[in-house]
Amino acid sequence: MDQSRVPAVNPTLVGDPVSSFGVDFALWSPKRTQAYKDSLAIKTDQPLAVLRIPKIQLEVPVYNDTDDLTLNRGVGRILGTAQVGRTGNLGIAGHRDGFFRGLKDLAPEEEIDLDRVGGSDTYMIEKIQIVKPEDVSVLAPTPEPTLTLVTCFPFYFVGSAPQRYIVTASLVDSNQPHGGRAEDSNRTDSKTNKKEN
Repeated sequence: MDQSRVPAVNPTLVGDPVSSFGVDFALWSPKRTQAYKDSLAIKTDQPLAVLRIPKIQLEVPVYNDTDDLTLNRGVGRILGTAQVGRTGNLGIAGHRDGFFRGLKDLAPEEEIDLDRVGGSDTYMIEKIQIVKPEDVSVLAPTPEPTLTLVTCFPFYFVGSAPQRYIVTASLVDSNQPHGGRAEDSNRTDSKTNKKEN
């Protein structure tokens, strides 16, 4: 076989059983990469949705909750925020040294897609901000469908990061109307960093 025709293999790209894209570990910390690989055998429940950000070639399953196992396996819906497919502010957290490290390369007016059971939604980024962990106002209920992505900041900080990086996006297109209450409970975590590094 002619070796010049064999495509190069990217050693940082590993297939994910849930998403159609591979997971690119090029920006990930070694510890987070191993935690992800370990989680594949343990966390086998189906995700609520799949989050896609074309600009940074991200495709990641969205699970319910932000416990350590969940955030090692994918990203997690922050309890107390809107349910997937419902009206309100849907908060999703991810690790800064894993799936959400690429958020650093996003800008306003870029697209975020959320594929969910029975439909898909397209959001447009409105703003990016850096807040203190205690500032939960970014997760407050909204009357319109809103998507808020949360990760720790600075991205390459060693130790427990002192701030949070927040990406806020508004719904611009949906192939199925949103319904239901703006939030599934009155509780929002006391910090935007609960169980999230």
